[in-house]
Amino acid sequence: MGNSKEIKGDGVQDFYELMKVRDKQELAAVISCNEKTERFGLVLSEEKAGELVQARNTSLKKHRRVEFGKGILEELIFAFCDSEYISQDRYAETLMQLQEIFYEFKNESGDKLTDDELITFMREQFDSVCEGDLDYLAGTCLTIFSSAVRAGYRGYEKTGGHNEFEKFDEVKRWDKDLYLEVLRELCWS
Repeated sequence: MGNSKEIKGDGVQDFYELMKVRDKQELAAVISCNEKTERFGLVLSEEKAGELVQARNTSLKKHRRVEFGKGILEELIFAFCDSEYISQDRYAETLMQLQEIFYEFKNESGDKLTDDELITFMREQFDSVCEGDLDYLAGTCLTIFSSAVRAGYRGYEKTGGHNEFEKFDEVKRWDKDLYLEVLRELCWS
């Protein structure tokens, strides 16, 4: 007969019960992250952690993704908790946005990036060129990078996602040393 089972009417109910258990486990895991993030002045209340878990479910549905095992939220928390651009007053909201951006760009990159490569890229750009601006991260950095990945770029595989954006960034950045040199020339001339 094989290993298949007929799912009766209560099979759907079993699925929803399983999802509730998974959400409770995720909630406990997110709250346990406070032990590490507390030293950076970042703590999630049970209410905010619950909102993050619900936001994850909404984002997964929106982006038509499924996660098996633990979710990406813990990895995002640990990757970003020591960023100078995250403060307690916007901590939960920032995590919600980072989570949404993560799932969006997993899709946009055609799932060619590993979770670690994408998170590494996100964190580097968030702290450097984006200076904490999530709109710039999603709207510029990740859009350009995921387009390159879809077009066949694979250099990130060797770097693990480190130092990748400079290869595609066409915006000329402010050069502090050059600025100071010109300022000196103007002031002392």
